Amino acid sequence: MTGRFARKPARESRVEMTEIVLPEDTNQYGHAWGGRVMTLIDKAAAIAATRHCRMNVVTASVDSLVFRAPVRLGHILKLCASVNAAFRSSMEVGVRVLSEDPLSGLQAHCCSAFVTMVALDATGRPTPVPVLLPGSPEDRRRQREASQRRRARLANRTRKDRRPPRRG
Repeated sequence: MTGRFARKPARESRVEMTEIVLPEDTNQYGHAWGGRVMTLIDKAAAIAATRHCRMNVVTASVDSLVFRAPVRLGHILKLCASVNAAFRSSMEVGVRVLSEDPLSGLQAHCCSAFVTMVALDATGRPTPVPVLLPGSPEDRRRQREASQRRRARLANRTRKDRRPPRRG
């Protein structure tokens, strides 16, 4: 069963990706390029969303991304992603990025992001996604908070649409 009639447990969308930071991934300070980390976040989010709906997906938005700790050359990046909430044709995917020093095993929280992915049908139009079934109190909390963020995003978009055009 597909679309809104299907129901999928949150755990089925979970993704864990691991990458090593190589020289071509770093800037002149030996830290990973922010854009490289953002690419990996987008990829992890796309995999989680695809696992949830089993359809093609595209990125609609990424909430603010703040880098909390640098990721150094040779460190291991661990990205954990899962669908937090499913709406009509969109899903909010939470992605958490950890940086691990391979010699000491110490981990640091690099950044987190909330990515909105939209499912597309064969003609490239948005299409309904399965209902998300939270399986744990943590899943329910994440679903509740995702719904609050969605309301805020939609309200912000509506406010921006009402503004008069800027004159140059």
